[in-house]
Amino acid sequence: MTIDERAEKTYKGLIVSNPSVMAGKPVIAGTRITAELILEKLAAGETIEQILDAHPRLSREAILAALAFAADALRADVVYPFVGTTP
Repeated sequence: MTIDERAEKTYKGLIVSNPSVMAGKPVIAGTRITAELILEKLAAGETIEQILDAHPRLSREAILAALAFAADALRADVVYPFVGTTP
């Protein structure tokens, strides 16, 4: 099994998109919790345990699915380097 096949298997069925739910953003199945929100919380330093405590309907697998989905989405897209400015 390739890395791509493992990533897809990880989130298939856990991450869904429906135009009538959260404007079509990818969400955890059965919730209105977006993959984007999970990524933002992790990027802000929250742990998986903190996210699970704040959102009891989530599972560890759902959080990992959001990460796999994001990795897959980035792999399929063209990413341009960010050139920051110095103060």
